[in-house]
Amino acid sequence: MNTNEVAEKLVSWCKEGDFETPYQHLYSPEIVSIENDGTSEGGLVKGFDGLQKKGEWWKENFEVHNTTVSEPIVADNWFSVRFEMDTTHKPSGTRSTTSEIGVYQVKEGKIVKEQFFYDEV
Repeated sequence: MNTNEVAEKLVSWCKEGDFETPYQHLYSPEIVSIENDGTSEGGLVKGFDGLQKKGEWWKENFEVHNTTVSEPIVADNWFSVRFEMDTTHKPSGTRSTTSEIGVYQVKEGKIVKEQFFYDEV
């Protein structure tokens, strides 16, 4: 798959609320995932094991009420997607809406790097 095809598939699944299937079909086993600048605890994870732990932490800490996903913007081997999420932080009960930009790098038809940019609360 080329970058545009990977981007379209990711967006399609995310718009359906399926955030798990892309990991199985679109991600490299050597994936690098970075939250903002990667310096916070859990801000940098590598490989499927790291992604799985990150996903488990997210599910334990946040209830997602709604997510909107933009169309991708593709440039060579990179693409970006805007996500807007209405969530409740389970430990505190605080509900908020967060916007973030996901930037993805594709090599040999697989996502090898993702980085998310958003304002820290």
